[in-house]
Amino acid sequence: MSAAVIAAPGRLELKEVPVPEVAVDGLLIRVEGCGVCASNLPRWKGMPWFTYPSEPGELGHEGVGRVEAVGTTVRDFSPGDRVAFLSNHAYAGYDVANASEAVKLPSALERDVLPGEPLGCAWNVHQRSGISAGSQVAIVGGGFLGILLGQLALNAGAKVFIVSRRPLDPFVLETLPGVETIVASDAAAVVAKLEAVTPGRLCDVVVEAAGTQDALDVAAKLTRIRGRLVIAGYHQDAPRQIDMQLWNWRGLDVINAHEREVAVYVEGMRRAYKAVEAAILNPRPLITHHLPLAELGDALEFARTRPPGFVKAVVYP
Repeated sequence: MSAAVIAAPGRLELKEVPVPEVAVDGLLIRVEGCGVCASNLPRWKGMPWFTYPSEPGELGHEGVGRVEAVGTTVRDFSPGDRVAFLSNHAYAGYDVANASEAVKLPSALERDVLPGEPLGCAWNVHQRSGISAGSQVAIVGGGFLGILLGQLALNAGAKVFIVSRRPLDPFVLETLPGVETIVASDAAAVVAKLEAVTPGRLCDVVVEAAGTQDALDVAAKLTRIRGRLVIAGYHQDAPRQIDMQLWNWRGLDVINAHEREVAVYVEGMRRAYKAVEAAILNPRPLITHHLPLAELGDALEFARTRPPGFVKAVVYP
């Protein structure tokens, strides 16, 4: 099979490697597509703690595919089942996953390649956020995760503001009816705008979904006294500093919202797909770039530079 390898920072190669063997409790999956995540970028950029080359298919963790074979102890899946799964080598023609880490796709989504891992991530972050009807909610970050979180917050009956460095594209705003956007790169300007529209109260819940120091700084400043600051961004490029004086003075509840229990993650994927079926989540318009696996390097560059019209890429073996 073909598998993508990051041979060096910013350099992608395709390798021909053996198809992996399925474990007794696992699934062999023919990959149909894999989403490209911003968490891949530190390896692509060449942060000093990484080594090269990567393993074949490594970093691909948003796979969707069809089961080719099952292990001898597997009872809940059969060859031909279409699944989303948790793994880390799905930038390849085939991948393997434990049966406990896969979710069957609903029949209504049979024609879609909608990566389950980021959908489940959004669902679980939302569950941890404690957003309810009437909540004033700010989401800092207008990428794929932030937009999905905006959709879920709107469905919960919250008043939603999305803070972004650039205006959201019209097709994105169509998936967020009623949301207000705040476009500003200066933290003081963002705070002033939100104070004006909330009259001075700021937000009950603020979700940081960009994974940068600036976004974390802004998110804290937008959270009201005794409010909830939810960290959903991937902070992998460097250590972070926080304004502990602000956090302490306002008495913030701070939640690191990434789920680490596999069973909870998988259940989040399952529930997220049901939300797609129910039109609560609308990820289809947000998958804006579709590329062959050989162009994974281009997809990673799109994720890094975020050109106009880009939200998320999926690559196809």
